[in-house]
Amino acid sequence: MLMILFLLIAFLLGSIPFSYLLGKRLRGIDLRQHGSGNLGATNVFRTLGKGWGILCLVLDIGKGAAAVLIMTVAVHSWPPHFGQAVLDQPDLWRILAGVLAALGHTFSPFVGFKGGKGVATTAGGFAVLAPYAVLVSFVAFAAVFMATRVVSIGSITAASVMPVAVLFFELKSSDPALTIIIFSTLVCAWVIFKHRTNIQRLREGTEKRLDGPADDHLPPPPVEAADSDESSGPSREGN
Repeated sequence: MLMILFLLIAFLLGSIPFSYLLGKRLRGIDLRQHGSGNLGATNVFRTLGKGWGILCLVLDIGKGAAAVLIMTVAVHSWPPHFGQAVLDQPDLWRILAGVLAALGHTFSPFVGFKGGKGVATTAGGFAVLAPYAVLVSFVAFAAVFMATRVVSIGSITAASVMPVAVLFFELKSSDPALTIIIFSTLVCAWVIFKHRTNIQRLREGTEKRLDGPADDHLPPPPVEAADSDESSGPSREGN
């Protein structure tokens, strides 16, 4: 029962819709109705600006990493009398935490179960599970993105490279983790599946570059009440 609680925490961490919260706080908008309509860092970058996009990316990566880190601490300090299954398969529980965080991002209950594609959250989880493989995937993403300026192509490339990199590094280790190999393949396949609409647009030649035109139909940033009062009507000073 306690382990189910940790898995629930992982899901809820992943479910925090940082992109949605930034859109609401900064412009009073629902990002699902602007830009690509996706609740991810790329849409924040394109719609709200570079700085906010980077912040959202860091937060999305962080929640995936936090979910796996919490589970790592849990399984490494797990009392034997609470259940030997956790001690026998620690990687399985850590991976499940990462998977649930990614699913929480994709199916966030806080935004009607319609979240983002989970690339950044997945990367955050695997940065704890398989840091070297994530580094290789990041280099692949960066190289493709720099050449194309299309985030979806970079993300699909990174998701394709990740299982191969995991397999390579695990086979080189003295104690390869089969569970990490299997789940990295399944999770990255899920990420690629979530990009199916992007793949269709790539085929049609309609996928947008990140440096393309921004959303010109955004409302201005909300004005604080105090500022509104000061700027409404003629000043009474000196009357």
